[in-house]
Amino acid sequence: MTLFCSHGANLLREVSLADLEARLAEIDGELESLARFSLNTGVGPIGYRSMNYDESAHYEWVSVDLEQSCRIDQIVLVPTVWRDMAKGYVADAFPLEFRIRVGLEGDPEGQVVAELDFGDAPLESIAPVIVPIDAVEASWVRLEATRLSSRARDGKFIMQLAEMMVFAGPYNQALGKPVSYSRNIYRSNAWKSSFLVDGILPYVMNAARGEQSLPMISRVNIGEQATIMIDLGQSYALSRLRLHAVDQGDTMPRAFQGDFGIPEQFILEGANQADFSDATVLLDVHISSVYEIGPIMEWAFPTTDCRYVRFVATKPYLYKSDRVSGSRIGFAELELLDDVSNVALGKNVLLDFRLSSELETREALTDGHNLNGLILPMRDWMQQLALRRDLEAERPIVLAEISLRYAKQSRQLKWLAWLVGILVLLGVIAMIYLRTARQRQESLIRERIAANLHDELGANLHAIGLLGDLAKDAVDQREELLDTVDRIRALTERTGKAASNCANLLETQGFCDDLVFEIKQDNERLLGDLEHHLQIEGEGFLQQIPRRTRLDVYLFYKEALTNIIRHSGATEVWTRLVADAEKIQLTVTDNGDGIADLVPKALERRARLMRADLRIRQPDAGPGTQVRLIVKTRKYRFL
Repeated sequence: MTLFCSHGANLLREVSLADLEARLAEIDGELESLARFSLNTGVGPIGYRSMNYDESAHYEWVSVDLEQSCRIDQIVLVPTVWRDMAKGYVADAFPLEFRIRVGLEGDPEGQVVAELDFGDAPLESIAPVIVPIDAVEASWVRLEATRLSSRARDGKFIMQLAEMMVFAGPYNQALGKPVSYSRNIYRSNAWKSSFLVDGILPYVMNAARGEQSLPMISRVNIGEQATIMIDLGQSYALSRLRLHAVDQGDTMPRAFQGDFGIPEQFILEGANQADFSDATVLLDVHISSVYEIGPIMEWAFPTTDCRYVRFVATKPYLYKSDRVSGSRIGFAELELLDDVSNVALGKNVLLDFRLSSELETREALTDGHNLNGLILPMRDWMQQLALRRDLEAERPIVLAEISLRYAKQSRQLKWLAWLVGILVLLGVIAMIYLRTARQRQESLIRERIAANLHDELGANLHAIGLLGDLAKDAVDQREELLDTVDRIRALTERTGKAASNCANLLETQGFCDDLVFEIKQDNERLLGDLEHHLQIEGEGFLQQIPRRTRLDVYLFYKEALTNIIRHSGATEVWTRLVADAEKIQLTVTDNGDGIADLVPKALERRARLMRADLRIRQPDAGPGTQVRLIVKTRKYRFL
């Protein structure tokens, strides 16, 4: 999974936190397995440097003649490294804009296979720049810079490169090949056009994995020459020698300038006979200065079939200290390469000299490890360093996005904590409210029970008293007396049931199911001796309201009639009940003595229980009292 690109920070916002954390773990895992940046701090060749200018827009080119046609598939450009006092080690004067052109012999124009543009931001990473290309047959490769970047030292615009590598498969085909360039090159001991393809890099190989291996170093005074012989076990088509210089420890500055143990002259011979009777000289190398030496040195030679290889230091390294002097030879590794790999790996080594200590062994010369661990193929090493650069650039962006998400989650958790606190507080308030409401409901229930007892039983008892008076008057009239007694009997049974069910009067099935019937019945029963008039409108709406509302209206009406009978002295009563979708309006009017300033408490209590509007006044037609009850049914969604 690759999340990072030039717009990586924006793209990461669409990635889930789990994927970001997985990507961070993946990056860290990959970084653990990739080669690390370790720099060569000794003296040595730097690379290629063009002429310098005052402006960026200058055309500079450098070309490598591969001397034969080969199918190349990758270009690697190694930047010159500069030590910046604020940023540390950074690339210096790497071109801002350039193209890669390749061609065959006899075709000076060739074709452009890659173009890169860094914009206005100069390259700072010291990692190699990998330029992948489609595999193409070529005998020369040219880098054409069309826009230069400034040099850190003085701000001059210039092109600098530590190395230009042209890979065809695993090997650098530009190694040691002729270099041409656009203008007179800047020349010094450390800057030469040949250093662009000498195979010596500003890095020390540090694969970050594999076991550490001590170098092979001879004792002092090994003689005029020293010989190393390797039996490859079978014949191989050898084409390259790669030497790894002795790692001189981690102290800064180092005790030596980087050439410790490297002979000034040596030859490399190959043979298929153990006595070297058929020996062929593969290499004859003369090292004239420290600028030809680096942590890894590589030489190419014509492909030759060999089983036995003999390395002869004809002029070993001269060693001198306060106590001893003489000559020495030493390497961290000796690689013999065919078309695929290092065929000397793990092979038997014979020496004609003794080693400097018991800690060192001749097997260390071909064990595939250096002081930092595993020795990698050159192309793999370059790709790992480039990948490390990309991952180290991606990691802080991913980490910043994760930190942003964590901060957002932290804020959300705080808000959630506040919300939980508010909900708990609301829960406590709700509990207190419900408890208060329950207590208030209980109080209302007790008040309703008391009102029911007062209204129902009081009215019924008063009616029984009136019927008793009628019974006295009808004592000589048997039929009328019996009817009155039956009425007293029925009312007594009704009163008993009302008393037993008073607490649960609202749930009593069948009671006040028909409000109109109950009103008519009580109107006849209680006002039998008075002239009375009853008008009801909207019976259909009355049947749709809840039974509690019907019961409350019924009991209010019954209490109003009871008050008229007891206190008004009226001879005539008018009742009008009107119901519609919005309200119920009950009006009871009598022609009695009228009501004083105080509203009857029973009626007031009943109206309050219903949350109804109660109005009592003297009628316009003359003396008496008019009681009007208005219940808004829409408010309680009765319909």
